[in-house]
Order: sequence, then structure tokens, then C-alpha cells
Amino acid sequence: MDIVYVRGLRVQAIIGIHPHERVMPQPVVVDLEMAWDIAAAVRGDAIEHTLDYQRVSERVAELIQQGQYRLVETLAEAIACLLREEFSVGWARIRVGKPQALSDASEVGVLIERGVRP
Repeated sequence: MDIVYVRGLRVQAIIGIHPHERVMPQPVVVDLEMAWDIAAAVRGDAIEHTLDYQRVSERVAELIQQGQYRLVETLAEAIACLLREEFSVGWARIRVGKPQALSDASEVGVLIERGVRP
């Protein structure tokens, strides 16, 4: 199995359940791991045969910025759906963290896996 990944994608977002989180954007950090067969890309050395991590990152950032999620769990699930529907990713691991959520922790969040791992 091959994995295309994005680590540390930082996006400003309205996310959270507390009143101050509903008005002031805060950073959300996303890590993505996506199963993708890279054999065709290797043979042809062409972007059209692989999973374009730049386009994936742009779409995930758009999703985060356009939504106003209350829970990181809901956001993680929305990202998983986007990856599966728009990019035909069969399996993904998505980590969504909020680095400013707790003063005594460097980050809090969720890690989910969706799809069938090859």
C-alpha cells in the first residue's frame, strides 16, 4: 500500500462550542494520510496519475474555512467524506487538532480512519 500524506496543514477556522470560539477564528492543524497506488505516477512521472496533495490541501482548507463546525469530530468526518467523494480515496487517516484549545496542553483533537485499508 502506498500513502500520500500532508502533515501540519494549518487553517484558521471558526470551531468550538464556547462563545468566544464562535466569533474568533483559531488555528486548526490537520494531518492526512491517504491510500493511493502511485505505480502509474512512477511510470509516467506525471501529476495526473497520482493524488495531487496540493489540490487536496486546498480543498480541505476551503472546507474548513467555509464551515463553522462545533466539534473537531464533525470536521474530521467532513474531511473524510470530501476525500472519499471528490478524490476517490479508498482509505484515509485524518487527524484534526486545536493547538489553542487548552492552556495546559500543546494540542487536543481527534484521529479517525475511514474506508478500507488496503
